[in-house]
Parts: sequence; structure tokens; C-alpha cells
Amino acid sequence: MGELHPPVEPYAKGMLDVGDGNAVYWETCGNPDGKPALVVHGGPGSGCTERARRLFDPARYRVVLFDQRGCGRSTPHASDPATDMRHNTTGHLLADMERLREHLGIGRWLLYGGSWGSTLILAYAERYPERVSEIVIPAVTTTRRSEIDWLYRGVGRYFPEQWERFVAGSGGAGREGDLVGAYARLAADPDEEVRAKATADWCAWEDAVLSGETKGGPAPYTGRPPAARLALVRICSHYFSHGAWLEEGELLRGAHRLAGIPGVLIHGRLDMGSPLDTAWELARAWPGAELTVVEEAGHTGGPTTLDHVLGALDRFAAGD
Repeated sequence: MGELHPPVEPYAKGMLDVGDGNAVYWETCGNPDGKPALVVHGGPGSGCTERARRLFDPARYRVVLFDQRGCGRSTPHASDPATDMRHNTTGHLLADMERLREHLGIGRWLLYGGSWGSTLILAYAERYPERVSEIVIPAVTTTRRSEIDWLYRGVGRYFPEQWERFVAGSGGAGREGDLVGAYARLAADPDEEVRAKATADWCAWEDAVLSGETKGGPAPYTGRPPAARLALVRICSHYFSHGAWLEEGELLRGAHRLAGIPGVLIHGRLDMGSPLDTAWELARAWPGAELTVVEEAGHTGGPTTLDHVLGALDRFAAGD
């Protein structure tokens, strides 16, 4: 069974001015002369983690991590209701990634990330295929509106009690209403108590969807620090209420642009939040992509998923 690499500290870090009053936190770890790799975190709004550093062999990789706009150590922070979210969109994040690549003097880099990170990776790679050497994705999403509707409505048939509480917390949107849009408004409310309740209700629902995953950790949403939790909910609801500013099915239709980029897709068959069919469709549309289905895993993965991730990253470490 694969094991994470030893803990490693950044050898460089900074705040990148990306315009619109935003500064994005970044760090680099491992070998300054190693193979460049970018970690694209999920959420949206989760922030990068120390654990992600340990997926890469520090002797062979130059690992870049960053906090997307509004979360982690980036400023201004979305937990502050005064933070303007107009300049926090998928297009802005893609531009930030490209600006970071240029800032660090990297020609091409491997992209790693899952869940929302998967969507952002695909959007970036389809826009800048010449900048991407390989892609590794555990937990595939493309953030179609149909996927969003499944996560916040359709999957409720498996968790009816918890979904009723989620609907009740929306402030009157109702079972057939725009639940995600309602939570986006509540998460930005000037009243601290309103924001806190909306955050708690949203996180309780997210945790319910993941509750059947025996290989994952407990309460991955509710267990976050308060400010990080609020930023996550505000950014998630903001992005998902706008369909991530992507045309429906755009990333699957554009997957032919990934031809020539080696890709490894790893997806749990028990993923209730992002069912397997999205990963299957992407693998069929992306020439040369490999899809591995992990029978016992869900959205948060587990030991077998980790084995496949480490194996793919070790294999690609020998590339240019």
C-alpha cells in the first residue's frame, strides 16, 4: 500500500497581485529544479493543504500550491461579507493560474486536483493545452448544471430527512426553488447569525452526502474552522448558483483539445456527490485518458485511491 511522502516545508512562497484588489497566496515545495506540478484545490473555496504537498516525491517534483481567490491565505477573504465577489469567477481563476505560471517562470506543468479542482483543471487545460504536461484527477467533476442539481436536489432521495433540513434552511426557496441561489444570498447576508446558520445548514448537507463513505474521514465540511467554513460556503454557493460561468457540457465538448496530454482519472464507484457517469463520459471524450474505478471508494477516496494517485504521480515524474 502506498504511503504519503514525508512532510515538507515550502522553500518559497508569496502573495501574487492578480488585480481587482485580490492577492493570491502561493508556495513551492520540493526540488527547485524538479518537474513542475500545480495542485488545484477543490471546493471551490477549500484552500490548499499541507497533505497535498506529500503526494509528490520532493526529490523529483517542483510542487506549486495556491489558494484560490477569497479562501485560505488569499485576500480579501470571502468570510468577510464586505468582500466583493464580482471578481471571483472561473475566468478570473484561470487567469490567476496562468499569471502564477508566468510569475514562476514555468513553461509546462502537471496539473493535479479533484472535485471542483477537476473542473478548474479541465477548463485551464482546454484553454492552454500547450502549458500542460500531464493531468491526474481523483474525483472527476465538470460542474454542469445537471451535476449541481444532482448534488443539491437529486441525491436528496437517498437522504430525505437531511435534505428536508437543507430545504428548510434555504429561507423559503422550497423544494422546487433555487436552493443554491438562496444559500448564496444567505451566506452574504450582513447579519452574522444569518450567515452562520446558512453555513451550518450547507455543511450539514454536504457531510450527509458523504456520510456513507466508509473510507473517508468524518465531517469534512462541518469540521473546518469557522472562517474557512463560511468562505467555503459563500464561494461554493456563488460559483454553483452561476453554473461556474460555463456553458452546459462545455468541458466535455471541449475534451478533444486534451488530445496528446496524458491523463489519469481515478473515481470511486460509491461517489454519491459526483456519480461515476461524468468520469466515464470524460474518459470517452478525452483521447488517451485512463479511467480507474475504485470499487470501495466514494468522493473523498481512501487508501486504494491514494495508491493510484501516488502511482500516477511517480510514473509521470520521469516525464519532461
